[in-house]
Amino acid sequence: MNIQFRFDTLLEKIIKEREQVRRTKVEKSSKDFLDMLLDLSEDESSKIKLTRANIKAFMFDFLTAATDTSGIVVEWAMSELVNNPALMEKAKEEIDSVVGKNRLVKESDIANLPYLQAIFKETLRLHPPIPIFERESTEDCKVAGYDIPAKSILFINNWSICRDPKTWKNPLKFQPERFMSQGPGNENASMVDVRGQHFNILPFGSGRRGCPGVALAVQVVPTVLALLIQGFDWSIPSNGNEVAPKVVDMSERPGLTVPRASGLTRTTSNGICLQYE
Repeated sequence: MNIQFRFDTLLEKIIKEREQVRRTKVEKSSKDFLDMLLDLSEDESSKIKLTRANIKAFMFDFLTAATDTSGIVVEWAMSELVNNPALMEKAKEEIDSVVGKNRLVKESDIANLPYLQAIFKETLRLHPPIPIFERESTEDCKVAGYDIPAKSILFINNWSICRDPKTWKNPLKFQPERFMSQGPGNENASMVDVRGQHFNILPFGSGRRGCPGVALAVQVVPTVLALLIQGFDWSIPSNGNEVAPKVVDMSERPGLTVPRASGLTRTTSNGICLQYE
């Protein structure tokens, strides 16, 4: 069966179920993304006219873009931590000291876990899920001395920006400490913004065309990372060669996003096999 037809059928089912709930007139405590879209489509006085196809397009973007990029960031972060057990241990110690060992990490804990946030930022820097942005100029303009005609397509190499040695010391090294406020000349490191206000790191783009899911990503992804670090003991399995221990392959696969070349599969000391693909 055509994948597009199957996805359209799924989205239609979700919309119809929500419309049925809305017809019951039961007030919800809060509205989600789909409720807001349906409100706009049903509001005859609204200047924005949304069709059924528009709503499905928004849902498709939300589901596919958010799950793909978020999963890629988690996968790269865990790969780096498995290859750097000292950093993994430091993150685990922070979680244990702040959260304790009697409950799981919650989203509300993330603000109190600065090293975990630094790991998240460093992963976005070294492994930005979207390597290149493109924008179209709406009118003639001049940027950095260059004349840009209207309707020009501009490509922004985010991957290169995040690895620029003029900005980042040891740019190819995974070093979360670069985002910690420690040491002279590094006092504002923890304040580096990944939402588009710091132009040396733009994992979510910037301005009006920036990623609409940034608020979700900066909460959900660190929470998932914290749960994986807290819930399992991770290590690189022995390959029988004591001289050259096995490490996680960090090769990239080209595409619109930049995932790992191969899926990440690790067996934890708890005996559970976790696989990301």
